[in-house]
Amino acid sequence: MRCRSGFNRERSGINSLLHAKQICLVMMLSSLLTACGFQLRGDYLLNDELQTLYVSSSDVHGELTRLVKQHLTRNQVKILAHKSITAPELRIMSDKLDRRTLSVFQNGQVAEYELIYAVHYQLRFSAKNGEPIEEPQDFRFELNRDYQDDPSLALAKSRELSLLLSEMRKSAADRILRDMARIQR
Repeated sequence: MRCRSGFNRERSGINSLLHAKQICLVMMLSSLLTACGFQLRGDYLLNDELQTLYVSSSDVHGELTRLVKQHLTRNQVKILAHKSITAPELRIMSDKLDRRTLSVFQNGQVAEYELIYAVHYQLRFSAKNGEPIEEPQDFRFELNRDYQDDPSLALAKSRELSLLLSEMRKSAADRILRDMARIQR
């Protein structure tokens, strides 16, 4: 019996030492992440004037429009159902996908594309206390991704392309909110 209880004490000492090492490792990693300025994305501090907003788009049911509205709602922005003279308007003018050939196989088939997702949107502020209506602020940006095509894996590559486009649209919606968070009036 004595041998067993000594063994258990020794084993619990090793377990507590391992636990202490794990805690130290977690603390060290978290301090490194905060020291380099790492922050989780998702919440943006928008100007008070942008807390109520009308969102319009040339493609009302498009994925980018849906994602932008979703991001705004997540950031406690009230989205109006109808255009109002007193509320600013976010107008998504266009979003389009282009592709450019980067490389080809020896047989002449395209091996790799560069996908270019271009977004154009405007932010129109309402007139204040009898002042004339401001010109809309115009924003444009592009997101680029490389996409390797393989004709022998058409179904898998088609799925990969749709996932890549979805990820690009999420990045675009996030970029629109980041741009809006930078606006100071």
